Amino acid sequence: MNTVVLNLKPIAHLTDEQFYQLCIANGDLSLEMNAAGELIIVPPVGGESGNQEADLITDLNNWNRQAKLGKVFSSSTIFILPNGAKRSPDAAWVKLERWEALTLEQRKKFPPLVPDFAIELRSETDRLAPIQGKMQEYIENGLRLGWLINPQDKQVEIYRLEKAVEVMQMPAILSGEDILPGFELQV
Repeated sequence: MNTVVLNLKPIAHLTDEQFYQLCIANGDLSLEMNAAGELIIVPPVGGESGNQEADLITDLNNWNRQAKLGKVFSSSTIFILPNGAKRSPDAAWVKLERWEALTLEQRKKFPPLVPDFAIELRSETDRLAPIQGKMQEYIENGLRLGWLINPQDKQVEIYRLEKAVEVMQMPAILSGEDILPGFELQV
């Protein structure tokens, strides 16, 4: 199954609450929405990608349990970005102070913020350009550090605020830099 993009502009503009209700009513689907208001239906991933994603989240969460500096989120979490897009990174981390600044209602629904750190893992069915666009969108909305892990091309793209994208060949050891102090990931 490929990603499906539906242009809703001719018939509707969904508010954040309407999008939330649409996601709740269609819990079997993984939905996102871009800043243009297009509804994106994301296909499920296969076993290999699902396992790799779980490993990434586990490594990030293990570091965070020791560091106690923020909150870790899975690919099921949708963030409402400042540009209005509603996006789900494969793994995400938000600095504790930013998370605690949200109201309880904002935490329960889709948090209205861009994560400080995000990982996108390219699965077998993903085209590269849309994921690169998604990473760029995160950066444009204030993401401080992002990794696009691309096993098919054996590369990792590192996105940093106000810097050019850095491409590393795999295998590599990625650093959380000053965003995730002490966090390293072998890919």
